[in-house]
Amino acid sequence: MLLKKKFLISFILYFTFFGFLHAKESYYNEAKKKFDNNDLESSKFLFQKNIVFHPKDAKSYLYLAKIFNIEDNEKEEEKNLDTTLLLDPSNEEAMYMLIKFKLKKSNYSKVQELKEKFAIICKSLCEKEIEIQNILKNIEPKNDS
Repeated sequence: MLLKKKFLISFILYFTFFGFLHAKESYYNEAKKKFDNNDLESSKFLFQKNIVFHPKDAKSYLYLAKIFNIEDNEKEEEKNLDTTLLLDPSNEEAMYMLIKFKLKKSNYSKVQELKEKFAIICKSLCEKEIEIQNILKNIEPKNDS
């Protein structure tokens, strides 16, 4: 009888644990699908839920930053971009988004600093470096003397 109880408890715990793990893995995938379908509120909730189970998931923070960008919530956008880069310093998409954010805020010294880091890490978005340089070139004061 004791063996049957142990087996039953083990069986229940096993399936509960693996069901729980599977649920955690599907939050990001489901959130990404909802984001791709422009269901921002649902995707935001699922990305936040994914972060609860995976606090070091830089991709979830990046997507939250994208959502907050669309919603014009600058404070949350910057916070999530900073967190993304803290967790994954070589995330060039987050770096590019932060550069654009700092340009919008006219923080040119920070843009220059980020641009130098971006040049080191860029792999697939390297053409954006030229775009950033051109923007900075157009706003730098011209010395007419």
